[in-house]
Amino acid sequence: MDRLSKAIAGIDAANGRDPNRVPLDGAEVPAELVYGQRMSAMLARVYPNASEALQLAVRAQHIRRWEVPRSTYPMDRPGYLRWRKELGRKHAEWAGEILAASGYSAEEIARVGSLLRKENLRRDAETQALEDVAALVFLAHYAEDFAAKHPPEKVVNILAKTLGKMSEHGKEAACALDLLPAVRHALELAIAEATDP
Repeated sequence: MDRLSKAIAGIDAANGRDPNRVPLDGAEVPAELVYGQRMSAMLARVYPNASEALQLAVRAQHIRRWEVPRSTYPMDRPGYLRWRKELGRKHAEWAGEILAASGYSAEEIARVGSLLRKENLRRDAETQALEDVAALVFLAHYAEDFAAKHPPEKVVNILAKTLGKMSEHGKEAACALDLLPAVRHALELAIAEATDP
């Protein structure tokens, strides 16, 4: 097994321990395992020439996420931001352990860690690509459930913020997704809101 395959298998094994389950093809499967696989599939579709570092970061985007629950931080904006920062740090640490065991150098591990911490977003093309892929996976697989639990204006607002973090390439990919009508409508309203002067 080459080191990329070994590292991906290690990340999947870690995410396979997620106690949270989601339905998929008639079975209940670990939520973060499915998320990582969806991230990799979207990366291959939208950024087919992605570097090894980006492939690894995309797969490890939510590694062991359930171990840092949102509920352990204050339920306000500062608490949310602290939680996100800590998640990025832990994701980089946990992925780094797997990469080291798979034969990656300290420099390569540091690069993947930088991507997972979303450093230099907007200025780093690969960090931006990771952000794009995460947004696209949300739209393709999770926006419907989100929309069902929140008022329409909040859904549009969240999608407008999501679009605001994406590159032009990412936005084009979002418009090309095969979305359910309710999500498509909310996305169109969000695009209109984001482009309204």
